[in-house]
Amino acid sequence: MPQPRYRWAQWGDLNAFFGLMLDNVTNLVLLTGILVGVFGYPTDKVFSLMIPGTALGVLFGDVLYTWMAFRLAKRSGRTDVTAMPLGLDTPSTVGIATAVLGPVYIETKDAVLTWQVGMATLMIIGIFKIVLSFFGDWVRSHIPKAGLLGSLAGIGITLLAFFPIMKIFSAPVAGIAALGIILYSIIARRPLPFKIPGAFLAVAVGCFLYYLMGGFGILGAQSSLPSIEFHPAFPFPTVGFIHGLGKAVSYLPIAFPFALITILGGINNTESARVAGDAYRTRSILLVEAFATVVAALFGGVAQSTPYIGHPAYKAMGGRAAYTLATGLFIGIGGALGMMSFVVELIPEAVITPILLFVGIEIIAQAFVESPRKHAPAVAFAIIPSVGYLVLTYTDSLLDKLDPSILIPDALAAEQIILRAVGHGFILTAILWGGLLAELIDGKIRSAAAYLFAGAACTLFGLIHSVIPSGEIYLPWNVNSYFVWQIALGYILVGIGFLATSYFFKRDPNDAIV
Repeated sequence: MPQPRYRWAQWGDLNAFFGLMLDNVTNLVLLTGILVGVFGYPTDKVFSLMIPGTALGVLFGDVLYTWMAFRLAKRSGRTDVTAMPLGLDTPSTVGIATAVLGPVYIETKDAVLTWQVGMATLMIIGIFKIVLSFFGDWVRSHIPKAGLLGSLAGIGITLLAFFPIMKIFSAPVAGIAALGIILYSIIARRPLPFKIPGAFLAVAVGCFLYYLMGGFGILGAQSSLPSIEFHPAFPFPTVGFIHGLGKAVSYLPIAFPFALITILGGINNTESARVAGDAYRTRSILLVEAFATVVAALFGGVAQSTPYIGHPAYKAMGGRAAYTLATGLFIGIGGALGMMSFVVELIPEAVITPILLFVGIEIIAQAFVESPRKHAPAVAFAIIPSVGYLVLTYTDSLLDKLDPSILIPDALAAEQIILRAVGHGFILTAILWGGLLAELIDGKIRSAAAYLFAGAACTLFGLIHSVIPSGEIYLPWNVNSYFVWQIALGYILVGIGFLATSYFFKRDPNDAIV
């Protein structure tokens, strides 16, 4: 009997395409908005240097995931295989923009060097991901979910919730209208008439209100449609990232956790797809996303790609393989031909950021729901460093706007040093803090002590709690600050105290060194 033909394209792919495509466009809008609007980075450099390579990484990954869907359909004999969705990773896109690219540009005012540092950081992330693809399951089984998901929840609250809310209220009528549709259709999962995709309707309604009010000057709003100008910028391979490696190394505390989290997310997403009926090979899924990141870095990209969590949702929409192919082609070719610059300028941030807010809410909720209930305090504890980074970012931006001739009070300078210690390396700090408290709650005292000693070691080298304004890593004897040694000593003393209690009191059978 001949094998039934794989239905790789059907009407459901249209809904799935709008969802996946808009997710990627959202990240490109945010990348541009943060760099240009917050840090003053030249707009033309974002479109000509950063977006083409970043978009190419999406094209590369989505084409391979489309091919993997065909291969799985042939191997399984099924006609309803749904391709794994791939796109730009939202937490790291925002995180790299705010914690790497922005600070480098503020420090150097060199747009090209900033781009090169971004490429180098992305290359480091890609290499990390290739290595971690072979050890992801081991890491997942040894680091408590509270640490991993808690660090993501912190990003969700600060970078993916707070900043979008600020953008939504920059044009409140259009922004709140778009947010209402997102809350109704995507978060509350209420059906819309004619099965219209919620993300598409939110953007369409928001844009209509934004330009309608701006065109007529209603309530003081001002806006006009951008001119249709395409600026082709074909991605070409470049070794420019080599020039940014020196500075990029100092951002290892940010690069490594982002690589780790997307690998673990890829494992979970592959398992989610397996439960939905599509049994992809985990390592193949992880290696594709890792190499897509490396390809993006080689062609000038600054944001990593990752398999998205929504495979079961895209399958429920009726998506098969056409939606990933269409998304890859739209983003990749659009980035090369300059169409993305028009799309990014066309959609106001106030209208697109409600989608980002949805991602933040989902991440925060997932951290508490997916972690064991008793670990909820550990998740909350892991969120705190991200809040510290948020406050640090705002105070630094305010101080930069002051007249250089104004002397900053000593008390304020001292507070700023403390903020730097709390905020720098916040993702790795969150993983350590969340893991520490989760192990304590489980009675694994010696494991908790190991987290404290790891925290002390990371502190001494600036991987966390860096006292340097730029957040760079360093050798402890090269830093003229006793604060580094004080923080490390605090971790060490508490770790020794935990070890002592594990010998004075009856040990739990599960109490073992990680």
